[in-house]
This record gives sequence, C-alpha cells and structure tokens, in this order.
Amino acid sequence: MMTPIEPFLQRTRIAYFSMEIALCPDMHTYSGGLGVLAGDSARSAADLELPMVFVSLLSRAGYIRQEIDAEGRQMAGLNPWQPEQRATPLGIMASLVIEGREVWVRPWFYRLPCPLGHCVPVLLLDTDLEQNQPADRQITHHLYGGDDAYRLKQEIVLGIGGGRLLQALGFDIRTFHLNEGHAALLTLHLLRQVRRNGDAADDAARDVARVRERCVFTTHTPVEAGTDRFSYELVIKTLSNLHDYVEVAELKRLAGDDRLNMTRLALNLSGYVNGVSKTHAQTTAKMFPGYDVRAITNGVHAATWTHAGFARLYDEALPQWARDPEVLARADQLSDEAIWAAHEEAKRDLLARVNELSSIELRPDLPVIGFARRMTEYKRAGLLFEDIERLAEIARRRPFQVVFAGLAHPRDEGGRALISQIHRHIRQLSNAVPMIYVANYDMRIAASLVSGADVWLNTPLPPLEASGTSGMKAALNGVLNFSVLDGWWVEGHIEGVTGWAIGDGKVGSALHPRDADDLYRKLDEVVLPLWYDDRARWIWMMKQSISKLGSYFNSTRMMRRYAAEAYLH
Repeated sequence: MMTPIEPFLQRTRIAYFSMEIALCPDMHTYSGGLGVLAGDSARSAADLELPMVFVSLLSRAGYIRQEIDAEGRQMAGLNPWQPEQRATPLGIMASLVIEGREVWVRPWFYRLPCPLGHCVPVLLLDTDLEQNQPADRQITHHLYGGDDAYRLKQEIVLGIGGGRLLQALGFDIRTFHLNEGHAALLTLHLLRQVRRNGDAADDAARDVARVRERCVFTTHTPVEAGTDRFSYELVIKTLSNLHDYVEVAELKRLAGDDRLNMTRLALNLSGYVNGVSKTHAQTTAKMFPGYDVRAITNGVHAATWTHAGFARLYDEALPQWARDPEVLARADQLSDEAIWAAHEEAKRDLLARVNELSSIELRPDLPVIGFARRMTEYKRAGLLFEDIERLAEIARRRPFQVVFAGLAHPRDEGGRALISQIHRHIRQLSNAVPMIYVANYDMRIAASLVSGADVWLNTPLPPLEASGTSGMKAALNGVLNFSVLDGWWVEGHIEGVTGWAIGDGKVGSALHPRDADDLYRKLDEVVLPLWYDDRARWIWMMKQSISKLGSYFNSTRMMRRYAAEAYLH
C-alpha cells in the first residue's frame, strides 16, 4: 500500500528546515513570526508547485499558553495539541547518538494544501517513542523550552535527525534551505555524507565547498548576541559522536573559536546567504564582514491573511489575485464604497472577537489602533505610553481605541515586565482611552487584528527589526501602517500614501524620546484628523496600501525569488 509520502518522493528536490512552522492555529508548532514565515513559505511553495518538503519539530507541548492574572502578569502554561488529529506518523525512524545514548526520531507527515488545489509535504520530527529513555522522549515536546542543553538536543534532532530521515525516506534533495541558524547542524550531516560517499577531496576546503553548493541560509537575527551559541564542552558532551561528523579543530574554524555559533556555522557552509530585508542584509554584512549577504525581503501569504470581505472583493474585481498577488497593483481602481464596506466587515469581526475574549466592548465608530507582536524590550510596546497625560489629551480631542496582543518568552524577564507595564497603563487610561490586551495571541487572533484595525502600530528600536511581517498582513486589508523606519517598512513606506513613519530610522537608543514625540505629534496632527475629517483621503490611502504594498510584500514574490536566485543557481 502506498504511504502518504510516496507521491512526493520523485519530484521533491528542495528541503526547507525551520525550528517552528505555523501550519494552522490548532497545531501548536510555532511561537511567532519565524514560524508564520515558514508556514507562509510552505503555502506559497504549494501555490507555485515548487518541488519542496518542509521539516520542523512536532512540539507536542506547544510554545506557551498565555493567561494574564488580575495584576496584568503573564502566566505561561503548556499549550499541547493532539498530533494524531492532524498528522500521520510514518513507519520509519532514524537513530542519533545524544549524550552517548541512542535516540530514535520518527517523522509525522502533514499534507499542507493551498486554496489553488496544490499541496506540499511537511515532516514534523518526534522523539516521544517507546524506544527512547524518558528524558529523551521529551526532546521534541517544548518549543524553545529548557536550557542550553535542551535546545542543543533539539537542534541536533532538527538538523542531523531531519537530514537522516529525508535520506531514509528516499528523498533525493539537491538544495537545503536553513531558515535561521537552528538547523545549522544539518551542514555537519551533509559534510559527513560527502566524506562517506567516497566523494571526499584531499583537503577539507573542497569538502566544505561541496556542502556549500547545496545550502541556502536565511538569517533573521539583527544582533550577533541573538544567535544560538553553545560551549564546546556542552557540544562534545551532547553530540558525543561529534568525531563521526567533524573534528573539533575543524568545527572551531567553521563555527568560532570560543563557542559554537550556529549562525557562523551556517554562514560558512552555505553558498547562498540572505537577510530578510534590505536594511537587515546591510546590518548582517556589518555583523559578519567578509560574507556575501543578499536581500530577499519577507512576504506574507495573501490568501491566508486577507479577510473574507476583502477576498470576495478581490475575487470579483481581480480574480487572479490569490495566484498572482501582483495584480493587486490595480486595487487602487476599486470603488471607495466597496473598500470601506469590506473594512467595516473586517472591523466588526475584530470587535466581536475582542468582545468574546474580554469584558470590554469597543465601539465601531471610533478608530482602532492595533499593536501585536512578540513582547520583548526592543519592540518598545511601551513607547505609546511615554507621556500618559499627552496621550490622554490627544484622546480627549479625537477619541481612539487600542488593541494589544503578544506573548513573552517565560525566561524573558524584560518582556514579561513589559506586559505588566502595559496593563498598568491600560488601567491608568481607562477613563480616557479604551484599551484591551488580548491574551494567548495566535494565528486566529492575528488574522482578526491585522484585518480589522484601522491603524497598525509598530515601534521597534532600529536596527533590531530584521523585517516584520504583521504590517504586510495589515496592508493586504487596507489597514494603514504607522511605524518606525526599520525592516520592511523602510522599503514600503511612502509618507502620507502607504502610511506614516515614526522617527527617522537612525540607529541608537538616544532617539527613543524623539520617536515618542514624533508618534504623538503625527497621531494628533495627521493620523486622527485624517480619519475623522477626510474619509475620502483615508480610503484613498487604504487603496494605495493594498496596491503598492499588498501587490509586492507577499510570499509568492518572495518564493519566486528564492527559486530563481537561491534554489536554481
């Protein structure tokens, strides 16, 4: 009997590795933007019928389930899901040596369909097998959980285990795409293959060159301190058969003398390297001089993130938009009435969801500002509250509402403190500005927020936003971006046309007060007056946002560029 993977074996030539991947809301295999990007990449790969397979971890316990207590503190619990309800375990396993023990890894198969009728295979790696010792069964349970030793074990399973399973399943992979450095140990598996297959050259440099020919590396990290780094003592203890892959001296030449730097390992063993926006590629090139870092700016899957009201409008006027989002360039020709009706439908859905999840009932006749992303200090979610009295005064003249959402990693004390701080400010401003923090942010809540808000706010500290994709999702729905000039917004921003800039985008925390002042000034003098007093101009900007941003910042364009420039080079 044919196994579910067999139809894909003959044609698949590209494998995409990612620690997390957002396939659907009920599969808790993602934590945020990196996983959503991987999921959107897979959906567009299906749309374009690219010969790809996607590899990630099963993450049975999920990332975190966020609850907020009465004091506004994040309470993080487990967020498990039932793999057997969504995926199929395959009847094959591969073994690894971790801490001197044999650890077995089994893939689960998930068939990811796209609205156009095509699909791509996804393999989710699992160590919860009776053949493994109790501690080893937990390796693939908690996404980004545990300490350095736990994380390293997960990255061994992803990179080396994923590579071995593709081979065992019969895939003939020509190109391997590493989505961030978590999968960098895959390169050691490939180096071992080169040397074991009798293709090894007389010198290590030529062996490395053969691996580089097959690897593509996308980095998302704008600061070197944010990369995964492990002590060599831990690496030698955990990957106890390291000498089967590479000698320690050679590994240090490839990954750094003091610690194993996963980004450096990927950089040295990948022939094509790219950042996820033009500014991020420039930042990465400065961080790691001597490497040729290209730029392929991220995109989002148009059909996934466009609200049903806008999708019906696009289907009628631009029927090829889901297959070829570039036709959204003609969205500026749609009628004002149709655009506003679609927006009102999306806004009603957002307010209904907020009302369902909280005790606060927001008003449809007031503008809604949305802010939703991972809660960590560099995202500066507190910038809006820099001057509470000034914010309240602005709201007295022209009322507005704010919806927040976002998770903080349980070990990110700064991020958790930020959530508490936001809740204190929400209570302070309760009589002046209606605000709500929606807990347990996920794909469903994200879809409601990016389509139903009127303004999308983003306030990172430059240059720490590598790309940012939430604003791209908002643009597909005509939501106007109000953002610091960093990441993708440097490319997408046209002042007063596609949205508005906060600050000048220059690097440095000293610009923090200036950014806050610019935020208040534009909110008070430009954004809110336009919403209240010139609806025709507001709708015109909505159409510019869709036509100029939605038509370009999508994952169809992104995956076509990867195919043409990275996979087929």
